[in-house]
Amino acid sequence: MRIFTEQTLKEYIIKVPESKIALQEWVSIVKKSEWKNFADIKNTFNSVDSVGNQRYVFNIKGNQFRLVVIIKFTIQFVYIRFIGTHAEYEIIKDIKNI
Repeated sequence: MRIFTEQTLKEYIIKVPESKIALQEWVSIVKKSEWKNFADIKNTFNSVDSVGNQRYVFNIKGNQFRLVVIIKFTIQFVYIRFIGTHAEYEIIKDIKNI
């Protein structure tokens, strides 16, 4: 998979250093993956959730952080839409359109 806006994660790591190892591990795993559907993602990350409109939510570092991405399976593309704490995620009003 290709990750678009990986810079967003790098900037978040600078802002929140305790997220570094977990986010770097997520990036490494995703780049090696060739997901074709949600089941493939689930096999890689058991705690991932599909929230509709091609958006998927990953629990990072024991659910301390949440990562929302859009995944385009046909072109092997992951687009970062949100990274933040669980509390910051909870206040998002319309996750399907983030």
